[in-house]
Amino acid sequence: MLEFIINFLSNTYVGQPTLHTRKIDQNIARLQHYDWFHDIYHHDQYRSLFFANRHVRKYLQSNARVKRMMKNKQEQERFLQFLHKQSKERGQKNCKQ
Repeated sequence: MLEFIINFLSNTYVGQPTLHTRKIDQNIARLQHYDWFHDIYHHDQYRSLFFANRHVRKYLQSNARVKRMMKNKQEQERFLQFLHKQSKERGQKNCKQ
């Protein structure tokens, strides 16, 4: 618990903006109506990124970006490439630890 409080306070003072969990969760719920998103959301390789990866959550916080993904196949592909990159980076971090 103490570690959480220290991390929260240090992130606040370092200038990292906080994420809006409710907004992110609403955008994920909107995207889950689409088969392409539903499939990747439940894929083991990417599942934890939606909960734990700050970059992915920040990406999904943007309503404009989510609307583009809902309408544009290229934006969907771009998001999938982004997820894949984040997954690889997470894998590399886990190997170093």
